[in-house]
Amino acid sequence: MSDLDLITIGRSSVDLYGAQIGGRLEDMGSFDKYIGGSPTNIACGTARLGLKSAVITGVGDEHMGRFITEQLQREGVAIDGVKVDADRLTALVLLGIRDEDQFPLIFYRENCADMGLTEDDIDPQFIKRARAIVATGTHLSNQQVAAATLKALNLARENGQLTALDIDYRPNLWGVAGHGDGESRFVESAAVTEKLQASLHLFDLIVGTEEEFHIAGGSTDTLAALRAVRAVTGATLVCKRGALGATAFTGDIPASLDDGETGPGFPIEVFNVLGAGDGFMSGLLKGWLDGEDWPVALKYANACGAFAVSRHGCTPAYPTWEELNFFFDRGIKQPDLRNDAELEQVHWASTRITRTGNTWDHVRTFAFDHRSQLEEIPGYSAQKGAAFKELCLDAVLQVADGQDGYGILCDNRIGRSALHRASGSGLWIGRPTEWPGSRPIAFEPELGEDFGQFREWARENIVKLLVFCHPTDAPDLRALQEERVKRLFTAARRNGLEFLLEIIPSKVGPVDDTTTSQLIQQFYDAGVYPDWWKLEPFKTDAAWSNAVNAIETNDPRTRGIVVLGLDAPEDELAQSFALAAKQPLVKGFAVGRTIFGDAARAWMKGDMTDAEAVSQMADRFDRLCKTWDKARADVRLNAA
Repeated sequence: MSDLDLITIGRSSVDLYGAQIGGRLEDMGSFDKYIGGSPTNIACGTARLGLKSAVITGVGDEHMGRFITEQLQREGVAIDGVKVDADRLTALVLLGIRDEDQFPLIFYRENCADMGLTEDDIDPQFIKRARAIVATGTHLSNQQVAAATLKALNLARENGQLTALDIDYRPNLWGVAGHGDGESRFVESAAVTEKLQASLHLFDLIVGTEEEFHIAGGSTDTLAALRAVRAVTGATLVCKRGALGATAFTGDIPASLDDGETGPGFPIEVFNVLGAGDGFMSGLLKGWLDGEDWPVALKYANACGAFAVSRHGCTPAYPTWEELNFFFDRGIKQPDLRNDAELEQVHWASTRITRTGNTWDHVRTFAFDHRSQLEEIPGYSAQKGAAFKELCLDAVLQVADGQDGYGILCDNRIGRSALHRASGSGLWIGRPTEWPGSRPIAFEPELGEDFGQFREWARENIVKLLVFCHPTDAPDLRALQEERVKRLFTAARRNGLEFLLEIIPSKVGPVDDTTTSQLIQQFYDAGVYPDWWKLEPFKTDAAWSNAVNAIETNDPRTRGIVVLGLDAPEDELAQSFALAAKQPLVKGFAVGRTIFGDAARAWMKGDMTDAEAVSQMADRFDRLCKTWDKARADVRLNAA
């Protein structure tokens, strides 16, 4: 029984995309880093569409190789077939977007890791695990990797598995164009044609642009080229025709390209063609392996290609299955899909796990992002404050003990060393942006007037903002606060950072069961869609129900809610946890002074050692975690 739908085989790379649009590659000042390489993109693209995918490739035993393997895992791609090569570096590609027609790129692939694949790296038992093996043309260009690719394909044929080829012709990777011609898509070469034609009989599906069929068929007449390919293979041929869509040919090649099977196209603005073919292939494979007819499979393919050409990057641009169906149901509202706020929200929300690798079903959080409260403690100094926050982190790591579902709130002003040390630890990390106690909202000066400092934040940091607000706020105050929240939210999203909005109305005015839900609605009406909400501990089921309904009505894809502590004693927190745990959208808590208050006061005066402070805080945090877990378990037990 196959546990994988497909295995792709071939190149992988780190893609560095120029962040400036419209300039020469020579003039790029900064780059965004993505996973890349045609087979790797296809493995990720099909995984996003719900297929169980794997890739056979090679990466270096270094930082960029680890980036690829970690990102594959976040995308849900099996890495059993990824060879870690200690002797070679991971491939690198530099890319740019000059205009609608020019997309310069440079391949750094000299003796790279994926070109180190050999026949010995192809495990017959691994090949058997998939329903289909998908190859790309580049790995037929070199004798060693071609042998590895052909071994995988021949094993698949012997096993009765499906096989597919994306011709993926890059002349310079075949050695028929120079290093500076990475953008070139076609150079005639009888040697390349001969090499391709020697393996075309191994495939059930062959996909390419008109130019790629020209090289495979040895003719610049597309119909003649298709007929030449048909002469050596009975595969279904899918010819991509740019703005004209794509056509599938299952039998003899007809007199016109328009006479094959087609699917609906999607007229959108072309922003970036790089990686569009891999997106197209992902959609096509989804339809093919799901048993759809060719018009439906081509519909999936054309739509995935449309998403790819409308966004920056390759794999990050590809849609999820949820997003694709949303797009089909709603239709095109504007041709520049990347600026369609509703669609981009679905894309952002449905691809969160590919950025973090964690669904965060549980978030037990030690909040020590406090600044003014620490500064007011007798004996405080900036040096002591930083050292104490390191102890807070030690306490969290001791309780977490490498397990998922634990987090911190930590600032960058006092707690910078702890914040940076927490990166890469697996913790959920929230980072405050508000100036403590400010109303109307003022921001930490380090963020800059345009929040430019977000570019320096670790991608795993969550932008946290506390707003003291109330439904009875004066209109001008409400408008000012909403404008500042919206600006911060927009900047966070632009920089790929999740956003947590904390609202506390009880410090402003009287509250009832509808107070918080009204505020939640106001922020959604202002165009703010937090990934996380941090809410006060309510005293009634009705208040929780109202708040949750307000969130889910406006954003059914939100991450969830964490409950704050407000310096309440542990017995009161236990009562609030029991009430909050009834709501599945509440993922955990974020409690601070209840855990660290006594330790901070004693440690600052010199009455408590480092070890004693860590021990006390770890004990209190652990008790709260167990209290939350019990509250959640009790809810499940009562529901059974």
